[in-house]
Amino acid sequence: MKFTSLIPVPALSLVSALALSVPLSAQSQPSYSITDLGPAGNPFSQATGLNNYGLMTGVDTASNGNQHAVAWYWGTLTDISRPGLGGVNSAAGGVNKFGQIIGVAETSAADPKNENFCGFGTGRQCVAFLWDFGTMTALPSLGGTNSTFGGINDLGEIAGIAENAHHDTRCPTKAAVNGTGPLYYDFEAVVWGPSPGQVRELPPLPGDTVGMAFAVNDAGEVAGASGSCLNTVLPGFASAPNAVVWEKDGTVHRLPNLGGSAPDTTILGAGNVAEAINNRGIVAGQATLVDNTTWHPVLWQDGVISDLGVLPGDLVGAALNLNNRGEVVGASVSAPGPSSGNPRAFVWRQGAMTDLNSLVPKDSPLYLLTAFAINDSGEIAGFGATSDGELHGFLAKPCREDPDACSSDNTGDARRNVNPRPVLSETARRSLLRWGLRSH
Repeated sequence: MKFTSLIPVPALSLVSALALSVPLSAQSQPSYSITDLGPAGNPFSQATGLNNYGLMTGVDTASNGNQHAVAWYWGTLTDISRPGLGGVNSAAGGVNKFGQIIGVAETSAADPKNENFCGFGTGRQCVAFLWDFGTMTALPSLGGTNSTFGGINDLGEIAGIAENAHHDTRCPTKAAVNGTGPLYYDFEAVVWGPSPGQVRELPPLPGDTVGMAFAVNDAGEVAGASGSCLNTVLPGFASAPNAVVWEKDGTVHRLPNLGGSAPDTTILGAGNVAEAINNRGIVAGQATLVDNTTWHPVLWQDGVISDLGVLPGDLVGAALNLNNRGEVVGASVSAPGPSSGNPRAFVWRQGAMTDLNSLVPKDSPLYLLTAFAINDSGEIAGFGATSDGELHGFLAKPCREDPDACSSDNTGDARRNVNPRPVLSETARRSLLRWGLRSH
């Protein structure tokens, strides 16, 4: 990745370059078949990641209401939370081509400062983990109590966030708008691995005190955010004043924004955050507009920012993942926060953002709310709402990749008119607040 030129140029330049880089056969938007990952009767599940070989990761609600890390392989659900790390809640957040899965899990120990670092609300410590060949291993800390995951590359390097032992008096003493916190210690962006027990701290921008790492590509470049303990909100709905990338040697670079550099942390999700980076060095995320209260999905390449906009009628959105073809997925939201607006999953390719709900069969089992991951085959994972207003994980497969999965009368010119956004159940809204735009 090059960082020698941070001179703004028209946003169309990057959009046009990306459009030209994809074969002409991909110019039209494909239809998708939709698999409801369920299980049936479950009030909440979420797909968070997928690789190119049919393995998916996510979260599922157990019968006692706890959240469990799970994996799906060709539609078969496996609970990977046991034996876990001693606590009752966990979540899986990503997977590489070798089937290594990352996530976060509670331990049996109480958090000495009751920080609620991972948003489970139980008062327990939580730590990032690597699940490999059936074994869940806690990742090393920076001397603090808590940590959480970001992303994993095919070399086994893991991006994430880890607390250190520095008591920061500027940390918020009350819970953030997304329910995480209060906080006591600073937290930093880190890369774990590729060897067991390795942890490398990534410095925040000069003048900042905390950082968050959300993705790492196969070249070792990392995407994330930088700020202070006071103005940076941990995921889900992560928020920070500065989107950043780190080179493999740890050199940090601020990414351009859309005019908003002091986001209002009382508004759920407002901020400048680099969420994903592909092997071509293209970065996807969100950037706050000049009002500091609304934000859009964006792409960065060589220091140039492109505003992808939002779907018609919406106010805010975030680009949450992209593949090596430059196709982007995320959420476009009618208004900030689950209490005032609902998300719609989108896919962006060839310079155009499309509501994913307009590309699925008319008998689709879910209204698709957020897309968290897209692989190099164009398969998309996320979560949507059932007709009962509950939330389930989904897998969307392009019909061009699997023609038999889409009936002829449900695709192409016969794509259904998109139904109105569903009214979510109270259980679904609570789950949306906890996990909302959390792909990491």
